[in-house]
Amino acid sequence: MGTDQQTLKDGEFVNSLPSVKNGEFVHLFTASLKGISQVILIENAISGLLILIAITIESYYLGIITLLSAIIGTLVAKAGGADGQSINQGLLGYNSVLTGMALVLFLSGPYRWIIALAGAAIAAVFSATMNHMMKRIEIPTLTFPYIILTWFILLSTYKLNGIQLSSDLVPQDLTHWKLNIGGEINLLNGILDGIGQVFFLDNLISGIIIFIAVFFAGIKLGTYSVVGSVLALFVAYFLGGEHTLIGLGLYGYNAILTIIAVSSVFKGEPNRFALLSGILAACLTVPITAGLSTFLLPYGLPALTMPFVLCTWLVLSARKIMPNL
Repeated sequence: MGTDQQTLKDGEFVNSLPSVKNGEFVHLFTASLKGISQVILIENAISGLLILIAITIESYYLGIITLLSAIIGTLVAKAGGADGQSINQGLLGYNSVLTGMALVLFLSGPYRWIIALAGAAIAAVFSATMNHMMKRIEIPTLTFPYIILTWFILLSTYKLNGIQLSSDLVPQDLTHWKLNIGGEINLLNGILDGIGQVFFLDNLISGIIIFIAVFFAGIKLGTYSVVGSVLALFVAYFLGGEHTLIGLGLYGYNAILTIIAVSSVFKGEPNRFALLSGILAACLTVPITAGLSTFLLPYGLPALTMPFVLCTWLVLSARKIMPNL
């Protein structure tokens, strides 16, 4: 993610795919699939296809919205004259994917899909804007455009009657909030659901397929994703997190993205402490997720991937001064 992303091509199948000379559709479809895979910082069309399959298993409707959002993001970037390499790598599509998915899930009404796809188009423009601004400080944009755009559209429902908020997002009074730590935790489900929650999925099979997609892009990348999910599960349990949320993987997905970003994708120069800093950053996402979720309760907003963005920015910015971090 971001303008300076070091894309991972371990196991890449670029050379075996039909080139743009074989048709614009193949080129568009491949770039769109990479946009889906870039959500987890991978440039790999096969991984993107596997993720799309995992989403479609959960919901055909959500799978269609995901693919259309990816295509729209790619088309907007292309129509806007964006750099061809960024388009081909899916770097201007992943925020569109997440925005389209989030809006169709968190809004209600028969026409929410229109708002979701419009949001996907806007996300591509917002991504270009943020990429330009962040290039100056050499920090990747990550999923920041998707987060901010989604939050503001969801909040607009309180002032705009034409946009309807889902009944699942209800503002809560913190003075009456009670922590519920009861119940058992299914460790396997918690680990597998962690990576599925990156795409709002709560499905064991979908989680397995997404893990396969990550391992297909690179053994190291897949290993980091497992480590991140396991770390988050145990840290959340040790800190007394709600067992239901832990079991659903809601503490895991930000940790997975963070350890991949810090330890692999954006590690920069050879750094023997990159994995250690990635592990620490992944663990930090747990209290950040808990704190941010609490902060957003009165607004009825989900934390999304903001803990990932904050923790990754924290480490990458610190490396400007402490390069061994």
